[in-house]
Amino acid sequence: MIDEIDALRSRHYDLLAAILGRTPSQEILDQLAGLRGDASPLGQACTALAAAAADARVHAVEREFFDLFVGVGRGELVPFASYYLTGFLNERPLARVRDDLARLGLESTGGMSEPEDHIAMLLEAMAGLASGRFEAEPGVDRAFFERHLKPWAARFFADVEGAKAARFYRAVGGLGRAFMDIEAEAYALDA
Repeated sequence: MIDEIDALRSRHYDLLAAILGRTPSQEILDQLAGLRGDASPLGQACTALAAAAADARVHAVEREFFDLFVGVGRGELVPFASYYLTGFLNERPLARVRDDLARLGLESTGGMSEPEDHIAMLLEAMAGLASGRFEAEPGVDRAFFERHLKPWAARFFADVEGAKAARFYRAVGGLGRAFMDIEAEAYALDA
């Protein structure tokens, strides 16, 4: 049985994975517009995302996603661990992710054509570990986070917040950065 905190963590990971893996539909934007937050940094980030989703139009978000993460030749940002950690794609961080996913018995289902060190795929893996959807020994989620997200994800989300092309995704960056900070802090307390 998963506890309430891990269920909430899993939902945050799933949310971020969904909107960073592909452009959100109007239905998703409408659901995001209904988010409510509290006065905490994470709550405020949820409120900002709700406001951004309420103001967003699918066509504009599709264009923004393309400009930020795909681009002609390359987007404004490159959402891969290898790139953030080495400056190049398909480097050692990708091999490490693949090794760890194989150890967990996980493999790409073919839903994304991107390498496994894409931010959305790493977030999806964390959602599965946090929720218990993926069978793993206790502490594997922490090790996965420490190895594959902590070294670069907060910086990536900060870059999303500050990207020239970001409008809707500025709020996504704020939520991701706040969530990565909380996760890093929580894991540090458990040490």
